Amino acid sequence: MVQGTANFNTEQNKEWLQEYVDDWVSFYRKHTSEGEVASYIPLLKEANPEHLGIAILGKNGMEIRSGDVDIPFTIQSVSKVISFIVACMDRGVSYVLDRVDVEPTGEAFNSIMHLEMKKLDKPLNPFINAGAITVTSMLKGKTPDEKFKTIIDILEKMLGYRPSINTEVYESERDSSMRNRAIGYYLLETGSLESDMNMTLETYFKQCSIEITVDDLARIGLILANDGMDLDSYEEIIPRQIARITKALMLTCGMYDASGKFATYVGIPAKSGVSGGIIALSPARVREENLPFIDGCGIGVYGPALDKQGNSVAGIRLLRHIASQWDLSIF
Repeated sequence: MVQGTANFNTEQNKEWLQEYVDDWVSFYRKHTSEGEVASYIPLLKEANPEHLGIAILGKNGMEIRSGDVDIPFTIQSVSKVISFIVACMDRGVSYVLDRVDVEPTGEAFNSIMHLEMKKLDKPLNPFINAGAITVTSMLKGKTPDEKFKTIIDILEKMLGYRPSINTEVYESERDSSMRNRAIGYYLLETGSLESDMNMTLETYFKQCSIEITVDDLARIGLILANDGMDLDSYEEIIPRQIARITKALMLTCGMYDASGKFATYVGIPAKSGVSGGIIALSPARVREENLPFIDGCGIGVYGPALDKQGNSVAGIRLLRHIASQWDLSIF
């Protein structure tokens, strides 16, 4: 574990930490061969499976970046975090959680088996596809563009610029996503959708196709780590209650059906996407040791080679190592 009496918020120690992270990224890059890029969305198959990058932004101003950090990728299921936040801000937490539960599923992210077999009256959580599509249907707006604008607007506040859609990925996802259309029809039949199914799905495909970088993920993670407040402007972008509920859901449901293992072995709130992105965060910790990012941090990871659960193979290994070495776990 990196520890001692040094103040890590110095240029000298930043160089030291940078060397550590560079070595770790280089070491874990070899594990990309254990996974495969997502293939069910044709455009995602074009990603380089050997890419691996990480950005870590601290509350104290410390910033560490290593590996393939300049490569844009689509946000995919990480967008479920944003749509959930927006729906709660627009509709109220109670309204949203009356319609989507907060329980882990133990099933694949695109499964509806548990809904049909258990005759549930609502999806188990907002981070599986059935729950996310239900949440998207709650977004304000009478057209897909109006609904989508609510997501882009809050992202612009958090990131300081207005992200755009990767049109090619959006069209690829829209034209090939038969499973999500099947989920949409099921939700329509059960009365779970609050807006037209086609409009809801179009919005959902658009939100998944927003193009971002690991820096963007780390920036969002840092805001969540700070209970929704932007540390530059001191503006409360996300109400504290919603930020805290979101972090709890990220910890328990954010890594698909590997969420339990991730919470056990890594121990920080996180959400993955099938493009290989992971958003993670560590809040401020009370420790006797002087540790890097002890005041809290946001983390963005990109590694498009995925495991069977749809999570970045090398990205998870890298996060587990960093969380262990720097004692980032919330437990």
